[in-house]
Amino acid sequence: MDINSPETIATILNECRTIAVVGLSSQPGRPSYGVAAYMQRAGYRVIPVNPNEAAVLGEKAYGLLAEVPEKIDLVDVFRRPEEAGKAVDQAIEAGVRAVWLQEGVIDRAAAQRALDAGLMVVMDRCWLKERARRRV
Repeated sequence: MDINSPETIATILNECRTIAVVGLSSQPGRPSYGVAAYMQRAGYRVIPVNPNEAAVLGEKAYGLLAEVPEKIDLVDVFRRPEEAGKAVDQAIEAGVRAVWLQEGVIDRAAAQRALDAGLMVVMDRCWLKERARRRV
């Protein structure tokens, strides 16, 4: 599947139910918080990954993806583009099905590494907007 293909986006939204949100902040005004809260309301399992947080949205936060003790379907990245590659590499190592780089998070080399490792990839798109558009 190609990056950002309609099929990739639909598959991720429909099948990836456990989502690690890298860079999830406990501050309600932050985009990561709003998107993750929406994910929870829609019935998805949200796992915060942020070394600066103890818990977000009632869920224990982890410093690294490798510390998450359960199987992750999707890694949603809310980090600066220059930090995104680390999260993508950790996602590949963790054996997740997909990575999603939020709006403004563009790292073509990292996206290609994920594709080469067999992951589904979405880049520079908002998970919430895509889900709302499709009314999944």
